[in-house]
Amino acid sequence: MRFDDLIRISLRQVVRYHRRYWGVVLAIALGVAAFITMVTMGQEVKKTFNKDLELIGGATIIRSYFDNYPTMDNYKGLRPNWFHPATLAGLRQVPGVLEVSPVAMRWTYGNWRRERYSFQLLAVDETFWQVRSLWALTGRLFGFSEVLERKRELVLGARLAQRIFGHLEVAGEILEIEQDLFQVVGVVGGATDLDLAHGAFIPLTTFEDRIIGSQHPDRLYVRCVTWDDVEQVAQAIPAVVQAHQPSEQLRVEVSWRALKQVKKVSWWIESFIFLSIFATLGLGGFGIWNVMMAAVRSRTREIGLKKAMGAEDRDILAQFITESLCLSVGAAVMGFGLGRFLVEIISFWLGTRPSEEVFFSSLGMGLLFAIILGIGAGLYPSLQASRMDVVSATRYE
Repeated sequence: MRFDDLIRISLRQVVRYHRRYWGVVLAIALGVAAFITMVTMGQEVKKTFNKDLELIGGATIIRSYFDNYPTMDNYKGLRPNWFHPATLAGLRQVPGVLEVSPVAMRWTYGNWRRERYSFQLLAVDETFWQVRSLWALTGRLFGFSEVLERKRELVLGARLAQRIFGHLEVAGEILEIEQDLFQVVGVVGGATDLDLAHGAFIPLTTFEDRIIGSQHPDRLYVRCVTWDDVEQVAQAIPAVVQAHQPSEQLRVEVSWRALKQVKKVSWWIESFIFLSIFATLGLGGFGIWNVMMAAVRSRTREIGLKKAMGAEDRDILAQFITESLCLSVGAAVMGFGLGRFLVEIISFWLGTRPSEEVFFSSLGMGLLFAIILGIGAGLYPSLQASRMDVVSATRYE
């Protein structure tokens, strides 16, 4: 029998008994759609989830700093070190690094209505808010243009704003810091770290220009793309720093406990989802086996007549396996369409889009699994059909 005739006859049989197959087709289509969606969007979902990990411990943030004053014994003669621009550029090129934010800080004081307040002043650039997952609780946060123009703008932590002004609507207020006037533009939100909630923030360039005795940025926050990148990025930081400047007193800190917990939770969630997907596909495979066995029984006389007319065992075997393949692959094609729809919906919801290469790779894997499922589920019924005795089959009622 020619291959095209085999496909045509098998498709005709599937269409003829479509009411028998709709439950099986639906199960396989849903399983394939879920598989495609998970494979295609898994990385994008992970990236989006990582942006909010500061709320549960900052598992993807690496803190690096120079311990310029480790002990009083070796303080004398120690040359303070800081992160040079070439080092920052090198760190941004490390695979798995999303953003790098240098920070300088010092304790200072501010005057408002003849009252003096002591607090920690942090000099940051525009990337700091993204790296630490911070947002404007009231007012706004300064950005790239304010840093570039060296503006005297000030952002306050929520607790510091409450302590000085008694409320959080402080945009437009003027605060004197070390005999220089700064305009408050907003209050930062999302600061789970108490040091940030009690601190004040100014542009790094303004800090270098305006604050007497200011220091260079000697600490660094590195945000990784996903939690899978944290370990390799943490290992790469000392080598990158050493390649551009002296690295004595360099310290690298990672929230290993939080990272381990996040990975554990993620592993269980992914395992449960994939287990559910494969269970659905397994039920679809069992459904194919069941309906194909029913088809063999209901078409016993047909099989006997075909054998009596000269059909060989391999022809009967090929026909029933092809019918099983048409059923599983046809259901997979429906799953492709549903999977594409789900990918578009989730991409719109997350505001991101995976590469088409990942999507088509997931299609290939889904198709391969559908073929294996069709052959595996239809093999035994097909063998049963091909081994029927001609006389018994033609007399079957």
